[in-house]
Amino acid sequence: MGAFSVWHWLIVLLIVVLVFGTKKLKNIGSDLGGAVKGFKDGMKDGGSTAESTTTAQVAQDKASADKATIDVEAKTKG
Repeated sequence: MGAFSVWHWLIVLLIVVLVFGTKKLKNIGSDLGGAVKGFKDGMKDGGSTAESTTTAQVAQDKASADKATIDVEAKTKG
């Protein structure tokens, strides 16, 4: 009832390989590795640079939203 044994994991691995195939699993692994590497690089380079960029983008979006906003009053036909 506890943890699975080594044989259980080997059977699960065999079924996964049969269902997906080795080429697709290799592609998934390389995509996942690239995503993790990109995340680590982003965390390393991030910090204050990302915060200042985000703050500048929010200020710019707010300014452009103020210019694009049209204040109208809806009137009902009656």
